[in-house]
Amino acid sequence: MIRDLVGLGRRPVTRAAPGPARRVALPRAGGFWLVAGVLFLLLFVSGAASPLYDVYQAQWRFSATTLTAVFAAYVLAFLVTLLVFGSVSDYLGRRGVIAVALVIGAGACGLFLAAHGAGLLFAARALSGGSAGAATSAGGAALVDLQPEGSGRAPVVTSAAILLGLGLGGLGTSVLVQYAPAPTHLVWWLLLGVCAAAAVAVLAIPETAARRPGVLASLWPRVAVPRQARGTFAAALPGMIAAPALNGFYLSLGPSLAAQVLGSPDLLWGGLVIFLVTGTGAAATVTLRRDLSGSEAMLVGCLTLVAGAAMTLAAIETASAAAFLAGTAVAGAGSGTAFFLGAYRILTPLAGPGQRAGLISASWIVFYLAFSVPVVIAGVAVTHFGLHRTAVVYSAALAVLAAAAAGSFLSRRRSRS
Repeated sequence: MIRDLVGLGRRPVTRAAPGPARRVALPRAGGFWLVAGVLFLLLFVSGAASPLYDVYQAQWRFSATTLTAVFAAYVLAFLVTLLVFGSVSDYLGRRGVIAVALVIGAGACGLFLAAHGAGLLFAARALSGGSAGAATSAGGAALVDLQPEGSGRAPVVTSAAILLGLGLGGLGTSVLVQYAPAPTHLVWWLLLGVCAAAAVAVLAIPETAARRPGVLASLWPRVAVPRQARGTFAAALPGMIAAPALNGFYLSLGPSLAAQVLGSPDLLWGGLVIFLVTGTGAAATVTLRRDLSGSEAMLVGCLTLVAGAAMTLAAIETASAAAFLAGTAVAGAGSGTAFFLGAYRILTPLAGPGQRAGLISASWIVFYLAFSVPVVIAGVAVTHFGLHRTAVVYSAALAVLAAAAAGSFLSRRRSRS
């Protein structure tokens, strides 16, 4: 469910009633890490398509606009699934929803294998977005349920699984595409098999949510920013846009930009920049979770994102490979810190229990709109102005947005003092 994704660390009071037949079930600790593995796997499937975009584009000769529209189809399916079906596991149980997510992920792999044009590519990306959205909602809730009492482990593991899944999916696929046979098929056969095995293994997860009525009513998403949170939400908004916009750009156009800046046709570089931007975000989230408060994380993350965007902009202009990779890593660390450690931890305490789900829904809407809409605009711009000029303007816009958020939080801190 959406409100559990913020990692409030509360276990639901409801527990599944024992069924008439005994089922082999893992201990809670084993179930926790299996759910984390499933979440990582389905985000790996999502990230695996990014290094293949250039291959598909060369084979099927579609434009950069079509490429970014395919990426947007994934994001739209993810967001709709998260918002509409985000609470379904509260009513039907976590285990069944996670198993369905794996089946849908396997179906996405099958469509990628069958694709011979952009049409099936849209369908495959939509399915992978739906599977990742279902896994994020049900899996995030299951991790909260299964974590050790009072540990607060679930939010950190959830964000790390999402970011590392996307990053390692891009990096692992780029290695296979560059050095293994059947570049557009091998990775999907492998992931199809792993998803099928995981769909069986997930049946051993301890069920933590009993079936109950009301599932149809839960399909109506609640989206609202409470009055007392609106000022803080507005102050954080530029940073909440800049962070996902950075990730979206690298997951769609990053491999093409890497090939241009680094001057190398080796597809491994495309996977590496995807891993750098998401992997450093995950590392920063895990490393700094106890050292920074929410407002400090927001401020540090935005300033780091400004520095990374400036380094990347300079690297694009000078075609400096080292500066480009360093700027990507710095910007990724700032992105993860600003959104996952900053925005969530600032906003969620400002909402009452009955308002929190609506506020988190609003945050996810901002995240995924910023994750996709700027990238589609960039794809259109690439066809008219070229990738180099588009990337320069995009990096500058990210720096301005992150600087605006940092300035807003500095101003608020001074006024409070």
